[in-house]
Amino acid sequence: MPKAGPKRTQRYSEEFKVTAVQLSERPEIQIKDVADALDIHPFMLPRWRKEMREGKFVTNERQSDVYPKVETELKRLRRLEKEHRRLKMEHELLKKAIRVCSGRNSKSSSS
Repeated sequence: MPKAGPKRTQRYSEEFKVTAVQLSERPEIQIKDVADALDIHPFMLPRWRKEMREGKFVTNERQSDVYPKVETELKRLRRLEKEHRRLKMEHELLKKAIRVCSGRNSKSSSS
């Protein structure tokens, strides 16, 4: 049972927020993917982007070596998810085909 008391929220460092915003602003990466990869709620990124535009964060323009790795992993994840959806659909179609063929064989053998 949950404890009574004030609700605890996660606090993120300014550096973490700046990194998340910079990743989310890349054109080839979707905000949802960045949020999933960083394990944060997707609504946080637009809020942090707004705060960054308003100058609430001090940014260091130097980009880290992490970005290409994260970008590559997000692209790979997106490709694998797409392939997984396609394979699931093929599997469902094959199951239906087996059911249809099994039904025809049982009807024709009983006559």
